[in-house]
Amino acid sequence: MPRESLPWGTSPGLYIMSLTLHGLVRGTDIELGRDADTGGQVLYVLDQARNLALQPEVQLVEVLTRQVWDQRVDDSYAQPREEIGDGVRIVRLPFGPRRYLHKERLWPYLPSMVDQVMRLVRARGRAPDLIHAHYADGGFVGAQVAKILGIPLIFTGHSLGRVKKARLMEQGHSVETLEERYNFTQRIEAEEVALETAALVVASTWQEVREQYELYDHYQPDRKVVIPPGVDLSRFSPPGDDTDFGPVADEVRRFLTDPAKPLIMAMARADERKNFATLVKAFGTSQALREHANLLLVMGNREDIREMPAGARRVLTDILLLIDQHDLYGSVAYPKGHRSEDVPLLYQMAAASGGVFVNPALTEPFGLTLIEAAASGLPVVATNDGGPQDILKACDNGVLVDPEDAEEMGRELVQALRDRERWETWSESGIQGVHQSFSWKSHARRYLAEAEKAMGGHHPEDGLRSLSRRHRLPRLDRILVTDIDDTLTGDPDALATFLEAMEAAGENVGFAVATGRSLPQALEILEELGLKHPDILITATGTGIHYGPTLVADRSWPRQIAYRWDPDRVKDALTSIPGLSLGDVQCMTQFRLRFHLEDPHALSLAEIRRTLRRDGLQVTAILDHESDLDITPVRASQGLAIRFISHKWNLAPGRILVAGDSGNDADMLSGETLGVVVGNHTPELEELRGRPRVYFADRHHAWGVLEGIQHYDFFHSIRITDEEPD
Repeated sequence: MPRESLPWGTSPGLYIMSLTLHGLVRGTDIELGRDADTGGQVLYVLDQARNLALQPEVQLVEVLTRQVWDQRVDDSYAQPREEIGDGVRIVRLPFGPRRYLHKERLWPYLPSMVDQVMRLVRARGRAPDLIHAHYADGGFVGAQVAKILGIPLIFTGHSLGRVKKARLMEQGHSVETLEERYNFTQRIEAEEVALETAALVVASTWQEVREQYELYDHYQPDRKVVIPPGVDLSRFSPPGDDTDFGPVADEVRRFLTDPAKPLIMAMARADERKNFATLVKAFGTSQALREHANLLLVMGNREDIREMPAGARRVLTDILLLIDQHDLYGSVAYPKGHRSEDVPLLYQMAAASGGVFVNPALTEPFGLTLIEAAASGLPVVATNDGGPQDILKACDNGVLVDPEDAEEMGRELVQALRDRERWETWSESGIQGVHQSFSWKSHARRYLAEAEKAMGGHHPEDGLRSLSRRHRLPRLDRILVTDIDDTLTGDPDALATFLEAMEAAGENVGFAVATGRSLPQALEILEELGLKHPDILITATGTGIHYGPTLVADRSWPRQIAYRWDPDRVKDALTSIPGLSLGDVQCMTQFRLRFHLEDPHALSLAEIRRTLRRDGLQVTAILDHESDLDITPVRASQGLAIRFISHKWNLAPGRILVAGDSGNDADMLSGETLGVVVGNHTPELEELRGRPRVYFADRHHAWGVLEGIQHYDFFHSIRITDEEPD
């Protein structure tokens, strides 16, 4: 029986969840280079998952991605599940429109993915032992799920927004244009949230740690670890005397007048950062290279350049113009396509010809292709940046060059091809170095050792590890959750009508209150309003959960949210900021601090968060009614409390209606719950307008809640219209 089909509890093995969300992820025929979202990180995630699953202490690795139904992409991306090995599989979850979207357009739909992951965990009957989130979007979702479940988050950014934004601005792009195209504000904030939530950050090189992660407010070196990716040594090896290079060899040779010459090979997607243009210039302006070598450019797959994204179209057009300018016809091969299984053969072709692999990228966070080339016995000439520095230090199989100096690049390529004794030494050294330093087995062992530290060396058996199937609220199949102040209050007639509607709603409809007030304050106002004790009472900005008329406290929630909570350090950090002072003492609780902004226009929430992160504090900061600042543990908020309840009591988010009016309510209004923003809402909530499942009522106070109930037909059949057409 495969390990992943074993009933939970029959094996002590780890359950690891890996998040890579853009959707074009599959176990075979990986479309590397199809677009900017299908680079080497897809292969990294899948190879890491496969090799972790091979370790005896691991029971299951699930790679979660987005399910896509789109005639422009292959049908395999619509399959809900794909087994890719013993104990490892891809699970595709639907969120957002059915069609394929680039990751920059997924931001409004990510809260829905949080709820989809929680639904999957409920179905599994067990929470993962840890979550590994990849990229900013995965980091956002992974951080929320890790907080709800109380489990460690491991984060790998791959490429980070602050770095990309700075580089594009240096090229002359305006802030407004970049924001419209890349949503950098959301991306960078998501990366900050992932970094402040993560128990461990895995990078591929030390330069990545120093020059990328160090730019972030929540830079904590003690949580960073460098674990280089591995290479599948069963796929990449030197060519033999009788190696059959297959049809891909014919595809390359058809471009070349003299195919017997050594191949100078480069492989990456068609992206300006990959710097193919400088390589073509280096080749075109070197008479020695033109006489003694051919150039092979493997730039992903294409049908028609005119139909490619603008960036790739521009790169390929520039390369064709350079080939024409230097009259390189018959000396440069640029095949239109290749399969995943062709990649090892391409490296072997270049090695068998006595050629060289080139990575001319302007910046290179890691450089997986360099490891693949080295394993194939192919010496390298690589950019003097990032990963190549570490790889060549370990393998001693080539030379580093300035990626913007075409003359130097050409000169080093000539020397690499002419010095055959050194070529042989580099070839043998590369093969040996890869096996010693860059195998997936060594990566997996190091990874699990670091993950064990992140989990505290043990696996606590709390109520979320083995989910109870008992329903402690058996009469309820839906719950209305509402804020108190300015949502229920503010119009006595509206409140009276609301109370009548709730009385008539039926025994299956539950009532919950989520408020920023402390428990005593909440009870006092509920009594004043004539409201009976709700079925669930969430207080103090999501830090307290109580059930029923006897106010039974949820005992697991305080244990979960206490993670890295240090209120004294928070007070020290914030009371030193001019214009910010401790708020009403009655609002303070064990897990909530409240501060008051004297002038909301003089100090932004972004500045406050930056201060907290730079002090290494893992907390949640929420601005309420523009002048009250709530600081809670990083795992606590009203939205997280609602999802915790949804998960714990097995109630689908689509059967929870949430109503609110202020910034304090923002995170509980997002996702797959049904949201209602009352007409008298504060400006902070305008950013939710147009989000899926968030209804903006015209009427104010409790009238707005009633309008939302009617909009969703919540007391009857529950009408959900998922908003954006395909």
